[in-house]
Amino acid sequence: MEIVLASTSPYRRNLMRRLGLPFQCVAPEVDEYVEAGEEPERRAIRLARLKAQSAASTRLSSPSLCIGSDQVACLGDRLLRKPGTYERAAEQLAAASGNLLKFWTGVCVASDSGALWSRLVACEVQMRELSSDEIEHYVAIDRPLDCAGSFKWEALGISLFEFVRSPDPTALEGLPLIALCDLLRQAGVSLPRAAQARQN
Repeated sequence: MEIVLASTSPYRRNLMRRLGLPFQCVAPEVDEYVEAGEEPERRAIRLARLKAQSAASTRLSSPSLCIGSDQVACLGDRLLRKPGTYERAAEQLAAASGNLLKFWTGVCVASDSGALWSRLVACEVQMRELSSDEIEHYVAIDRPLDCAGSFKWEALGISLFEFVRSPDPTALEGLPLIALCDLLRQAGVSLPRAAQARQN
């Protein structure tokens, strides 16, 4: 059974490696539009399913399981997107200072036979009160320009928090491994398993 991660994200790829499963990455062909009035939870699981299904529809050479994941981050009613620039990252962190951020991460496993398993994982992050100097230094060190919320929790970003609350903390990095392992077991993949040669 071929395992395919429908993502080009280096963060998701690194998380996948922890499972010790041979896998390959493909770029999903999905329009990540926001539907009018769509709740963030619905958007996260909808896009995760679309990504997994997109990859599954193209994996015709051998039986495969395709993994899709999507994350939506919010500060109140405001969607937090990847900042892209140092200035926007600093602005996001200044707005988040002292506030609670909410993340919804959808994960889906799709087989090329049409079967589908999915899960939505919530995560809350309470940010400390951050000074402008702390924000400036942090952004310069971690350069979180491709991270929704403008931090890397797996790196120095952890120093910005008061607490993280989630049943699956890896969801904060974009791929909830506890949930994914459960979905893979439902799909017939035994975990943990004997070590194999790792790919990617």
